[in-house]
Amino acid sequence: MEMKWLKSVWGMGGSMEEQFAAIAEAGYDGIESPLPLEKDEQLFRSLLEAYNFKYAAMIFTGDDHLATFRYGLEAAARFDPLVIVAHSAKDAMPYEEQLHFYKEAVRMERYYGISVGHETHRGRAMFTPWVTSKLLQEVEDLRITADFSHWCCVCESLLEHHHQAVQLACQRTIHIHGRVGHAQGPQVPDPSAPEYANELQVHLGWWMEILSERRSEGASIMTFTPEFGPSPYMPTIPHTKQPVADLFHICRWTKDHVRQVWNQLSERV
Repeated sequence: MEMKWLKSVWGMGGSMEEQFAAIAEAGYDGIESPLPLEKDEQLFRSLLEAYNFKYAAMIFTGDDHLATFRYGLEAAARFDPLVIVAHSAKDAMPYEEQLHFYKEAVRMERYYGISVGHETHRGRAMFTPWVTSKLLQEVEDLRITADFSHWCCVCESLLEHHHQAVQLACQRTIHIHGRVGHAQGPQVPDPSAPEYANELQVHLGWWMEILSERRSEGASIMTFTPEFGPSPYMPTIPHTKQPVADLFHICRWTKDHVRQVWNQLSERV
């Protein structure tokens, strides 16, 4: 199984050209971002080609969730992405409406022939382990983008009491958002800091389980995005608004660390 390490443009400054150059210099295989604006599409496509980048396209559903999902899916398909990351449905939707949405979404995904990972994100239908588990059990082909940092925040824990739900989620994950969360929030300030060693180890365990599952399924490619975010995800020094860590650095550190751990694990298999 070939790993593709992607960089989110979230929190990056500078021009599109500068962003692509920085991502390439840091050793990534591609980018993850929302679809470009129409005025930027030609430049975006030319940069993808120039850097031979893979692309994970982000789409978002709105008030009419099925209509906006279809629109996003059709628009993203034009870029031939490796995977589509969908912020889909809403946490407050009645469960039967969520279930209907995902059944229809999977039908659309089959029609277009594109892999979609619906993200386990706060504010969305999959914001808890238990709702996600129920949806995955009822919709056979439903796949997710795993960002378990959100679940840590919602459940105020490292998910010690949700083993079965996490295990099922790992089995159905096609894309990973590699952010380390903790019991009181979705993002530790710096995953390399020793005081967050336990949180890092727990998340690494989940990520290695996902990668092992994908490899055993015979997947040819797996994608990983170290998706730490800027303020207010990133804590800041009071009265200064200065971030306590360098965002680009901690994303790169996470990418390099996870790659090292995965390579070591693969060598022992």
